[in-house]
Amino acid sequence: MSDDIIVKFTNANILVNDKAYERIKNHENSNNFTDSLIEELSYSDKDIFVLTEEILDQFLKGGDPEDIILDNGNSDDLITSEIISKHAQEKFSSGRPFDFHVIQDTSKKSYTSGEIKDFSSYFKSRFEKLSGFLDKRGELKDHRPINRIRKTEDVVKIIGMVNDIINTKNNHKIIELEDETGTVNVLIHNENHKLFEMAELIVKDEVIGVTGSKKGKFVIASDLIHPGVPRIDEKPMDFSAVFISDVHIGSSTFLGDAFNKFVNWINTDFGDDEQIKIAEDVKYLVVAGDVVDGIGVYPHQEKELVIKNIYGQYEEAARLFGKIREDIKIIIAPGNHDAARLAEPQPAISEEYAKSLYELKNVEFVSNPSIVSLDGINTLIYHGRSFDDLAMTVKGLSHQESDLIMKELLEKRHLAPVYGERTPLASEFEDHLVIEEIPDVFHTGHVHINAYKKHKGIHMINSGTFQSQTEFQKIYNIMPTCGEVPVLNRGAFKLLKFSN
Repeated sequence: MSDDIIVKFTNANILVNDKAYERIKNHENSNNFTDSLIEELSYSDKDIFVLTEEILDQFLKGGDPEDIILDNGNSDDLITSEIISKHAQEKFSSGRPFDFHVIQDTSKKSYTSGEIKDFSSYFKSRFEKLSGFLDKRGELKDHRPINRIRKTEDVVKIIGMVNDIINTKNNHKIIELEDETGTVNVLIHNENHKLFEMAELIVKDEVIGVTGSKKGKFVIASDLIHPGVPRIDEKPMDFSAVFISDVHIGSSTFLGDAFNKFVNWINTDFGDDEQIKIAEDVKYLVVAGDVVDGIGVYPHQEKELVIKNIYGQYEEAARLFGKIREDIKIIIAPGNHDAARLAEPQPAISEEYAKSLYELKNVEFVSNPSIVSLDGINTLIYHGRSFDDLAMTVKGLSHQESDLIMKELLEKRHLAPVYGERTPLASEFEDHLVIEEIPDVFHTGHVHINAYKKHKGIHMINSGTFQSQTEFQKIYNIMPTCGEVPVLNRGAFKLLKFSN
């Protein structure tokens, strides 16, 4: 061990006098302490050839050397984030430009008076936006309003909002559709297996197109058409972006060691050569909600909290995120555990509760949902509360495969199509959860399970969690993927693991 210390200083062209050497050698983590000290000296503006005890004290600012070593009980190769943060800011202080702007943010565009007319305006807005997409579909060319369909017609093309879905005693499906002129029942025969499978994915309150024939009081469906998303060309990326969510700072199940490893990696001070190379390329960090665990989110939550007030949780969040080097822009959207209105769309996290976070110069706050441009890569950020509704009501969808849910939301062109279930939605003048802009990246969280797929050129990413299995998850046998961080490394998907 002593020889290793001498070799390290020799390779760094630094001589060490006896007193400084004894002090370093006697440290319980002497190898790590040596590495951090050499790195600190290498960024000094002074030419230091001989390390004396006085110089050692000067660089430690009079503190005990063990204060700058991370002692987490299970990792001997990590330097503390305090030292890393300082080094990272110095190494990456070139002030590279960001081509960042917000495309959609509802923080100051979300209005409702709580009256019945708002409810009507909300659904009218939804119908008009989604029917506008369907109107452009070739299969629905020359579609007509529901009230203009005759009793018997060989070819029927209609667009409507799903009022109800009924399973008949013969296992057929009846979908009640409504537009501004009336309602009609659409029959899905179970003998048409492909169409019936499509019908299994239909949910209330979404807007669809139907082609078929009219016989009596039913439209016999031959096809069901979603608004859909077009296939897009992949844009080139000359940088890397990191995606996380569901950090849950303040919870007793927050994985602090894993998060510290993540911070150390993004600051280029942890990982193998390939991982360090990726970290050096990172320009953006996108956080899709649940930065903290919150207060009073569920019954008896206080028993599972180590920080029991919301201000303290955000102060700790600011301390942790504040260690990340300043040349990385951090974009934060709220989740259902954060200090924001629970009903979606959620405005940005309130500065009243997260003042310390707002003081970080490299942090941007946006609503849930929101769309931001990361050097031309349009990124749709949505926490994912509506996943609960689809996972619990739609056959074949589950929390474990959130990429399938994300695909459905893209094809439905709506982030929370089901109204009045588990996801609280604000009845506003306008429906802000319609997916009007086609994103390059669709980033979500909430379910605590990583997922990645490409759908028609769109990167669909669910970023897992930094929280271990909760009591709620144990009841439902949900196994979270902890400390696994998705990265788009110049367009290529990577998954880095920071949890033991």
